[in-house]
Formats: sequence, C-alpha cells, structure tokens
Amino acid sequence: MFETSREAPAPVRVVSEAIKEYVDRLGPIWIEGEISELNERSGGMAFMRLRDTSADMSLSVMCHKSVLASVQPLPANARVVIYAKPSWFTKNGSLTMSAKEISQVGVGELLARLEALKEKLAAEGLFSESRKIALPRLPRKVGLICGRNTDAEKDVVENARRRWPAVEFEIREVAVQGAAAVVEVSAALRELEDDPDVDVIIITRGGGSFEDLLPFSDESLVRLASQCTTPIVSAIGHEKDAPLLDYVADYRASTPTDAAKRVVPDIAQEISDIEKIRDRMYRTLVSTIGYEINLIAQLRNRPVMKDPQLMVTSRRDEIKALRDRSIRSFASIIEIEKKELAGVKAHLRSLSPQSTMDRGYSVVQLADGTILRDATKVKVGTRLRIRVAKGETAATVSSPE
Repeated sequence: MFETSREAPAPVRVVSEAIKEYVDRLGPIWIEGEISELNERSGGMAFMRLRDTSADMSLSVMCHKSVLASVQPLPANARVVIYAKPSWFTKNGSLTMSAKEISQVGVGELLARLEALKEKLAAEGLFSESRKIALPRLPRKVGLICGRNTDAEKDVVENARRRWPAVEFEIREVAVQGAAAVVEVSAALRELEDDPDVDVIIITRGGGSFEDLLPFSDESLVRLASQCTTPIVSAIGHEKDAPLLDYVADYRASTPTDAAKRVVPDIAQEISDIEKIRDRMYRTLVSTIGYEINLIAQLRNRPVMKDPQLMVTSRRDEIKALRDRSIRSFASIIEIEKKELAGVKAHLRSLSPQSTMDRGYSVVQLADGTILRDATKVKVGTRLRIRVAKGETAATVSSPE
C-alpha cells in the first residue's frame, strides 16, 4: 500500500491500478444467481446482470458468446451457476465477473435442494402445529400481499367484500416472481406485521410454473414468516402447488378465493345464525315462562294454598295420635317394669335374713355386730345381741357349752 495524505493525494489512475492489482490476485469462484439482464454484442462478448435470489443485490458478468451458447436457449430469469473470476476495469472503475463456464440449474436439482431445505426447516420445528396462530373471527383489517393488478388480488378482495362488505384491506402490490419477488414480498410482510391494525395477512398469487413459485420457498422468506406474530394465510398457486411458505403459514388456502372465505365470515350466514339463535332463545324463553306459569297454577291449586290452616290442622291429628301412642307405650313400659320390680323384690325378700327369722330363726351377734357362728369361741361374760323376727334382745354368756 502507498501512503496518502491531504497534501499528497493519490491520482485516480494509481488508485484504480492498485485495486486492479489486488483484484487480479483473487482466484475464480462459483456463483449462483438469476440472470435479470442479458445483452449479446456484436464483438463476440455477452454481458449480463446476475441477481441474488433472496436480496436486492447483483453483479455484472461478461463472457464470450461461446460460453453462453453452451446453455442457450435460457428462459427469462434463468437460475444459473457460473465459474468466474473478478476483473477490475481501471478506465471506468467497475468490477465485472468474467465467466469461464455457465450451467443452468435444472428442475431436478432445485427439487432436491427444496426437499433438503424442507427437511431442515421441519427439523427446526418451523412447520410444527404448535406454532400455528388461530385466525381472528372478524379481523379489523386484512393485509394482502399480491402481484400488481392480478386476478388473485381481485378474487380475494371481491370474495371477501361479498361475504363481509365492511372488511378493510391494506394491500401491498409486489413482484411475485423473478429475482425481485423475495425482496419485495419480505418488505411488504414486514410492513404489514408492524401495522397494529392488521389482524391477518394473506400472501397470494395465481398459478405458475415450478420456477415461478420458487420465491415462496426461499429460506429467508420462510423464516421471516415463521417469526411473525400476525396470523398468515398462504394462497400460492393452485391446490397441487406446495411452496414451503404453505407449511409455515398458519393456514394454507387452496386458492385465493378460499383465502377470502377463511379470513372473514359470511354475513348472510351470520345473520341466519343470529336469527336461529334468536328464535331458539325466544322458544326457550316462552317454554320457560309457560313452565313457570303451570308450576304456579299447580301450587295455587294445592289444598294448603286454598286453606293455609290445613297445614296445621292436618298435622294436629297426626301429632295427637303420636302423643296418645307415646303415652300408651310409656304406660305399658312402666307397668312391665313395675311387675319386674315386684318379682325382684319378692325374690330378694325370700333370700333376706329377715325372711329366715320370720320362720323362727334368730341371729346372734357380738357387741361389735359380728355374727356369732361358733359357740366355742365365746367366753363367759361375753355380751351378745340376739335378733329375732320382731326386735332384738341382749344376753350374757354364763357358762360354756
């Protein structure tokens, strides 16, 4: 590198030649992109613009016509892989890739890549049902991303307004195929996601070839959609088409018309349902009132309602009968117990000492009240008490037996 300063600046030619010297040291590389511009000149050279498929970036590419002839004819927006070396043109200060080899990316290769990306995103859980967000019953505003002046836009708007005339749309018309599609669709999606009034976003386009629908399988767009908190409805192509955006969207519509039917209710059906509910409520209310009226009539016809004292008088006889039965039962129990008590008394009397003495026996006790059972154990002069059937007497032992 050479030293420069404000006082000693480098001339343009020196800077340009220094850049060329640096760029020339770079080796050739493989690059993939879409051909957005192609210009074959009479001098045997062809110039093209190679655009990135996911971002708004491009490179200038030149090659000899013979290199381009090996892959011609090329369709519009063809996806190609080139083997090129960077070249710096000192005269106008431009960088161009000099292509040595060009090959078109075939449908089979694209399908294989798409399937690999699908498996990768599925493994990360981006297609999981648990990530899906329920669509609102009646959105305040519907965001619509579609092509410019397309039938898909008309189908969505007309069918939605036919179902719900008051529905509001926030429409973003973008490129829906080609190199600019991913960039413009992503930018529109970010705008609608940031709009607090948009409750649901529809991304739609009509049918097309496999290559036309490739932008809606772009990894950056799919990941952006997976991060949105606003529900997304995907209506890309026909029912048989299945770009990766369909798998990450919260609802996959088979057609733009199906998307319109899914995001807003049918006002005629809603009115009909309201009428049915109102009729059912009316019938239920009438039935309930009729039931209550019949219940009140039955209550009023009950005897107790005609004669309120009947509730007391009807119970009075019942209580009197219960009382009389209780008295009889209690008297019977007392009589039984009396008889049983008399029997016990008679039995006790037959076993008592008094009964024995009534038959002529007596009881001899010592002075301390101990009953004398052995005459040999008393001494002369011992005082005795002798109890007979009627009363008692005293005696003194005068001599042993």
